[in-house]
Amino acid sequence: MTDFKFSTLFGDNLESKTNDGKTVDTDATLSGKTVMIYFSAHWCPPCRGFTPKLCEFYDNFKKTNPDFEIVFVSSDRDEAAFKEYYGSMPFLGMPYASREAKNALSKKFKVSGIPSLMVVGSDGETINKDGRTCVMEDPAGANFPWKPPSFEDVFKGELEGQGGKKIDASELASKFLMIYFSAHWCPPCRGFTPELVKVYNKMKESRDDFELVFASSDKDEGAFKEYFGEMPWLALPYENREAKNSLSKMFEVEGIPSLVVLGPSIDGKREVINAAARGAASLDNIADFPWRPKPYSELSSTVECNGSDINESTAVIVLCEAADDDEQKEIKDAVKGVAEKQKALGSDLLFFYGTSSSGAVPRVRELCKIPESKFETVMIILDIPDNGGYYVSDCTDITAENIEKFIADKKDRKQLA
Repeated sequence: MTDFKFSTLFGDNLESKTNDGKTVDTDATLSGKTVMIYFSAHWCPPCRGFTPKLCEFYDNFKKTNPDFEIVFVSSDRDEAAFKEYYGSMPFLGMPYASREAKNALSKKFKVSGIPSLMVVGSDGETINKDGRTCVMEDPAGANFPWKPPSFEDVFKGELEGQGGKKIDASELASKFLMIYFSAHWCPPCRGFTPELVKVYNKMKESRDDFELVFASSDKDEGAFKEYFGEMPWLALPYENREAKNSLSKMFEVEGIPSLVVLGPSIDGKREVINAAARGAASLDNIADFPWRPKPYSELSSTVECNGSDINESTAVIVLCEAADDDEQKEIKDAVKGVAEKQKALGSDLLFFYGTSSSGAVPRVRELCKIPESKFETVMIILDIPDNGGYYVSDCTDITAENIEKFIADKKDRKQLA
């Protein structure tokens, strides 16, 4: 039995098809069970295609596995659509009126598209974030709850070095490890790889407690060999596609180039230090290796910080391209101070400052309808996960106090086009 309370996710009560139309107590119903959370909506064609398959899985699997449950979390546009859609489902449902809790769930599990099916253990820990694929590939549930392999299960055997050199992955156990997901066909990769080579070589001049391994997304082995020839580090053998695909899924690599940093192996396990380290990997930032996530970052070079990005979390952004060096330093210090304070309070807000008109800065100005020609210093709260909401402050005096006031008093919500 576990002390975890599922009511912290779904609220106190859930809709039920087996209780004469009455709601059931969340904790009493779900305690000790493995729970699949189904994010879906009737207006979504892929959802309508998958839902019958999930219902069939539920009906069959539930007969011999009573210690599991599914909870439908609706993204329907109104309660009538929810009721019609939920009427076709045999499992539990989160009450449609619990919109705030629904939005919190979507944010917690970083649901960027539907249908999405999460598998959560009785302790509240996420077991698998791609239950949809698991149901399709294992409709009998033979491998339920589909616990993914660990990094140690996947990252083993021979690695390739330059000049035909081979090394066993176990020889890297005592080192920090970087995994570089990249491909020659990808223009951003070809732009980033030479910079990463410089960082790697510079770091090797003063330390040898780390290694980097290339995980290729090239389309054939010839392209892999040509591209790997430009690199001074190791590589996962191209033919080991299963390991590469498992690593991509493990670290949720949705775009390349992507750089992951892991700690040395301790008792056979490696800590994931930074799953989005591309922005941190620069010559100017070598002293900060292993690049533990910080709650603030320069927006000009990346949209990632604190292990997340502005597509996944609410972000406080200060654009100050036209400010002079002294002003920019004061602004960055203010942003960093508030970011660290918010992090210590447990906030998941991200903080960015944009000091040059490159990278994502022009795009943010465009999205938030702020004239680029003016380049005035401006504070923005961008909440893409909340249906693309954003707020623009009238205050241009960027101090820690004013940033905190803006966060507390945000008003006049606007909507991204």
